[in-house]
Amino acid sequence: MAARRAAPEGLLRELLREEAPGRIAALTEELFRAVGSLGGEAGAEPEVEEGAISLWNWAVTKHMGSVINDEQRAKLRFVACRLVCLCEGSDPLEGTIRRQILMSMKTGKGWIDIGKADLADEFLEIALNSIEKLYTKLRKGSDGEADIHVHKADVEKDLFKVLSYQAESAVAQGHFQKAVMCVQRCKDMLMKLPKETCYLSILCYNFGVETYERKKYEQSSFWLSQSYDIGKMDMKYSVGKEMRAKVLRLLATAYFEWDCKQYLDKALKAISLANEENLHPAGFFLKVKILLKNGASDEEINSAVAEFMHHELSLDFCLNAAKLLLENGRESVGFDFLNSVAGRFESSPDLGKITLLYIEFLLQNKRELLAKQKVEEIIIGHYTGKQLLSETLNQLHIILWDTAAKHYEAKNYSEALHWYNYSVSFYTPGQIDQNLAKLQRNMASCYLNLKEVEKAKEAVKEAERCDPNSIFTQFSVYKIAVMEDDTDKAVEAVIEMGKLAEKSSQCEDKPTVDENTGSNLLSLAAQIALENEQQVVAIKALEYLSEHSRDCRQVFAALKCLVRLVLSKVVVENEEKRNKDIKSMLTYLTLAHRKLAEPFTEENLARDIRTFEAHWFRKVDFYSSLHFMSLLAWNLAVQFKDCPEKMRDFFVLSFKLSQFCPSDKAVLIAQKTCLLMAAAIDLELGRQQVTSSEQMEFLTQALQHLQACKEVWKVLKLTGDFAKDPTDTLLLLYEFEAKSKLNDPTLNSLMESVWEQPQIEVKTLEIIASLAMEPPAWYPVLCKKALQGALNLHRKQTAIDAVKFSKCLHSLINLSLPTGVTDLDACVLQEVWGYFEDALTVISSTDGYPEMEILWLMTRAWNTGIFQYSIGKYMEAEQWCGLGMRFLNHLGSLKKTYEGHMVGLYSEVLDKLDRVKGFISNEE
Repeated sequence: MAARRAAPEGLLRELLREEAPGRIAALTEELFRAVGSLGGEAGAEPEVEEGAISLWNWAVTKHMGSVINDEQRAKLRFVACRLVCLCEGSDPLEGTIRRQILMSMKTGKGWIDIGKADLADEFLEIALNSIEKLYTKLRKGSDGEADIHVHKADVEKDLFKVLSYQAESAVAQGHFQKAVMCVQRCKDMLMKLPKETCYLSILCYNFGVETYERKKYEQSSFWLSQSYDIGKMDMKYSVGKEMRAKVLRLLATAYFEWDCKQYLDKALKAISLANEENLHPAGFFLKVKILLKNGASDEEINSAVAEFMHHELSLDFCLNAAKLLLENGRESVGFDFLNSVAGRFESSPDLGKITLLYIEFLLQNKRELLAKQKVEEIIIGHYTGKQLLSETLNQLHIILWDTAAKHYEAKNYSEALHWYNYSVSFYTPGQIDQNLAKLQRNMASCYLNLKEVEKAKEAVKEAERCDPNSIFTQFSVYKIAVMEDDTDKAVEAVIEMGKLAEKSSQCEDKPTVDENTGSNLLSLAAQIALENEQQVVAIKALEYLSEHSRDCRQVFAALKCLVRLVLSKVVVENEEKRNKDIKSMLTYLTLAHRKLAEPFTEENLARDIRTFEAHWFRKVDFYSSLHFMSLLAWNLAVQFKDCPEKMRDFFVLSFKLSQFCPSDKAVLIAQKTCLLMAAAIDLELGRQQVTSSEQMEFLTQALQHLQACKEVWKVLKLTGDFAKDPTDTLLLLYEFEAKSKLNDPTLNSLMESVWEQPQIEVKTLEIIASLAMEPPAWYPVLCKKALQGALNLHRKQTAIDAVKFSKCLHSLINLSLPTGVTDLDACVLQEVWGYFEDALTVISSTDGYPEMEILWLMTRAWNTGIFQYSIGKYMEAEQWCGLGMRFLNHLGSLKKTYEGHMVGLYSEVLDKLDRVKGFISNEE
C-alpha cells in the first residue's frame, strides 16, 4: 500500500513545482489516474494530507490565472479530496471534518459543472456522511438544548447545499425521483433557511428548462410548478414578479407543446397568471397562440387581442401578432387588428410595414387585384411625399420581384412584366443601380419570350448603362444576338462573358459573382446556341467553359460536347479547315488529360468518376475515325498519313488517358500499341531530312516511349501467353535504331543481351545489320556480327532458302570486301574467301540460287584476282581468278557471255604464274 501511494506523492511534489502548462496537463492526468486506482484504506502519513491541501490551494490559484481549465481543476480537486479522505483518522477534529465537507462539496459540484455528474455522487455522499459526523461531534460537546439548536442550524446550511447539488446531479443523469426527493428535503428546510428561497426557485426553473429542452414535458411542468410555488413561499426573499412570470410562460409553453388540447386549461391558467404577474409581449403572444391552436372563437381571440391593445407595444410585435392571426385563417380579426394598429402608428415612419404585411397576405391568398391596389397606393404616396423607409422599400422590391418571378416560371410573361414595372416605378430616370440593371435584365427576358426583341434591346441597353461589367448583362446581349441569328455579335458576347468569368475567378478579395455562376452561364449559353443550331457560337462558349470552370464534371461535359461537335464538322470540311479542327480536337483531349491529372479535393471526383471520364476520352480517341472509315480508336491517328506528328500526338494522348483506367488486359494491350506506334513515328520523323537537333529530339522521344512501353509490356506478359507476339522484337529494333543514331554509350550492353538470345530470328539480325550502317549510325563491327549470326542461322536450316542466303552473303561480302579498297589484309581476304566457299557449297547443294547473285560473286572473285595480278601477287591472283572460274561453271544462260573472255585472261594469269615459277627455279 505504501509503495502504491509513493507514486502519487512523487507526482504531486513535481506538479507543485512545475510551471510549464504542457507538463502541468500531463502530470495532472498521471496524478488523476494514479490516485483513482488507490483503494479506500485510511491511515496515510500527515505529509500526504499537507500535500493534498497545498494541491487544493495551488489548483485554485492556477485556475484563476487560466493556467489550468475547468476539467483539470475538477481532476485536481478529486485528487486532493481523495488524499485528504485517506488521511482521515478514527476520530478527526472538527476543523478536519469541516474541511472535508467543503472539499467534498466543491469536488462534487466541479464534476457537475463540467458535465460529469456521475463522478459527483461519490463526493456528495462523502459530504453528507461528514455532515452527520460533524453534527454528532457537536452534539457530544453541547451543554444544553440551546446549543443543539445552534449546532443544527450550523450544519443545515451545508446540508441544504449538498442536497441541492445531489438534485442537480440526479437531473443531469435523468434520475427524476431522486431529484424530487432531494428538492423536497431542501424545500422542507426553507422555513429555517428563508434566504435560500430564491436560489431553490431558480434551481427548479433551470431543471424545468433542461427537461423542456429534452422534450420531457411532464417533468418540465413539475419543476416549473415547483419553481413558481417556491418563489411565492417567502415574498421577502422572492425571485421577483418578472422571474415568476418567466417561469409561468415557460410552464404554459410546456403544457402547450405537451398536449394543447388536454392541458389547455392549465396552459391558459399559467399564461394568465404570467400576464398578471408581469405584462410582457411574449405572454400576450403565447396566449393568442394557445387559443388559436385550440380553435377558440373569433370573439375569444378578439377579447385576448383587446387585452394587450391597452398596453404600449412595439410595431414589430403587433405585426407579428397580426401575421399569426392571418396565417391561422383569422382574416377578420387579423385585418381589424391591422387597421387598429395602423391608427395607433399613423405618425410612425414605419407605417409602411403594415401595408407590406397587407400585400404579402393578399398575394399568399391569390388576391392579386387587391394587392395591386395596395402597391399602386404606395407608388402614389412615393411621389406625393409619403415615401417608405429604405429598409421597407427594399422589402417591397423583394415582394414585387418574387411575385414577378412566379409569373415568369408559370410562363405568364406579361403579368411578370407588370410586377417588374411596379418595381421600376420607384427608380428615378437616369439612376445608376446594380439592382436596376438586374431588373432590366429580367424584363428583357420577359420581352424575349414574348418575341418583342426591340423592347428587349432597350431593356438590355439600360442594363448596360447601369452595370456594364456584369456577366449577366452580357448574357442578355448574347441571347438577343442568338435570337437574331447574329453569329458575330453572339461570339463577341461569349468572349466578354468568358473574360468576366475569368476576372471573377481571379478576384480573391471580393468576387463579382459566385465562382460557379460564370461557368453556369457559359454552359447555358452553349445550350442555347445548340438549340438554335449555331455550332460556331456553341463551340466558343464550350471552350471558355472547359478552360475556366472549377467544376470537374462541367469541364468534362463541355469537352465531350466539343469533341462531338468538331468530329461532326470534319467529315464535310476541306483539308485546311479539317486540319484546323483536328488541331482543336487535339487541344481538347490534351485539356481533358490535364484535368484528369489535377488533384481534385472534392470527394465527388473519386477514382470511378475519373475512370469513367478517361474511358470516354479514350473511346473518342479510339472511335473518332468512325466519322471517316469506321475504324477503331487509335486508327484516328493512322488517318493523318500526311501529318505524322499529329498521328503520334493522338497515340500518346490515348496512352495518357488510358492511365486513368483500370489496368486490365485490354487497356494494357492498347497502351502497348499506342506507345509502339508513337515510337515508330518518332523514328520515322528522325529518318527524314531534319536538322541534327530535331533528329536528336525525335530519337530521344522515341526512347522515352519505348521505356514506358517496356514497363507496360512487363505487366502485360503476366496476364497470358504472348509467345507469338512480336513486341519484344519491335522493342529491340526500335531501341537499337534510336541508340545507334544517338551514339548512345549503352548500345553495346544492349547488343550483348541480343547475342545471348537463343531464339533470335534471322530477319531481326538482318535488320540490325542494316540499321547499324544507316546514317548517322556507323557500326560496321556490329553490322558484320549481326550478318554473321544471320548467315549461321541460314546454314542451320534444314532447307536453306537460297534467295535469302544470297542476300545476306552479298551484304556480308560487301561489308568485308568494300568496292574500290586496294589495301586488304591477308586475314580479311581469308575471311572473305570462306564466304565465297559457303556460297559455292549452297549453290552446289540447292536449286534456286539467283543467277545474278552467282554472276556478282563470280565478278567480285575475278576482280579481286585481277587486282592481285596487277600488283604482282600472282599466286593470290591465280587463286581468286580460279575461284571466279568455279562460279562461272554455275552460270546458266550468262555463261557463254563471260566464258571466252575469262578463259583467255585466266590462261594469261596461269602463263604468267608459270614464268614466275620458272624464274624462281633458275635463280635457285
